[in-house]
Amino acid sequence: MVDASHIREHATVVGSDGGHVGTVDHVDKGEIKLTKTDSDAGGLHHYIPLDFVDSADGDRVRLNKPADEVKREWSTSGAA
Repeated sequence: MVDASHIREHATVVGSDGGHVGTVDHVDKGEIKLTKTDSDAGGLHHYIPLDFVDSADGDRVRLNKPADEVKREWSTSGAA
C-alpha cells in the first residue's frame, strides 16, 4: 500500500486505464475522500479505499483498477 502522506490535496485521481476518477479532497481513516465539485462527482463526496492506490506522485494518484470499475465500487459515505 502507498504511504498516505504522499497523496496531496487537489491531486488528480486516475484509474489504471488513465481514465479520470476525481480530485483528492483529503485522506482520512484509510480512504481518499474526493471533492464533490469535480466534474465526475455529481455534487457528492466519494470515498475510495487506499487499497485501490497503485502510486502517488506529485499531483497524480494512479489506482490499480480502471476508472469505470472504481466508480462502480466507490461509496458516498466514509468509514465509520
